Amino acid sequence: MPAALPMPTPSLEQRFAAWDAAGPTGDAVHRAKLQALADALKVEHQRKGSLDVLFVCTHNSRRSHMGQLLGAVAAARVGLVARTFSGGTETTAFNPRAIAALARVGFQITGEGDKNPHYRVNWSPSAPAIEAFSKTLDDAANPTSDFVAVMTCSQADAACPFVKGARQRVSVPYDDPKVADGTAEEAQRYDERVEQIGRDLAWVFRQVKG
Repeated sequence: MPAALPMPTPSLEQRFAAWDAAGPTGDAVHRAKLQALADALKVEHQRKGSLDVLFVCTHNSRRSHMGQLLGAVAAARVGLVARTFSGGTETTAFNPRAIAALARVGFQITGEGDKNPHYRVNWSPSAPAIEAFSKTLDDAANPTSDFVAVMTCSQADAACPFVKGARQRVSVPYDDPKVADGTAEEAQRYDERVEQIGRDLAWVFRQVKG
């Protein structure tokens, strides 16, 4: 019998249960992109019984990290063996506003450093911490073959029409919350993006499980 997959902490489970109940976000166009992602992941899962998923945005600073971390939880909750990764076309840093928003839904994130800090992200008492930092697509921390690439921003989608090593490449862009940086709406925008991506990935991985 296969070992049980790790389950999220109670605070994260509570969030995901609410997101499950709410269902995916967006209009018909956006939901068609989510369905395309679910279909691509299902094909890969049926082929090898597990998944490697690389979330991509330009700076690997906000949306791609949200995708990686929320995706790890969403997959485990429905019993899928999956490894999630993130990368960008440029290197900057894991944005502290994104870190704060993810912490507000239950991720435990610790780290230190100056220009590009490395963080340890815990989401389950029985899962190893995820190392999170800004990196390019070809960083040694990311897979080199046999993965699904998920383009989470329009700029990276346009800049990378081909992702080396990806078996499938799916575009599911999200608005960048950085447009609200330094305003009174900053935290709200980041929280909205975490909830949107969380709802969507909860639905996507449930479709993959079937």
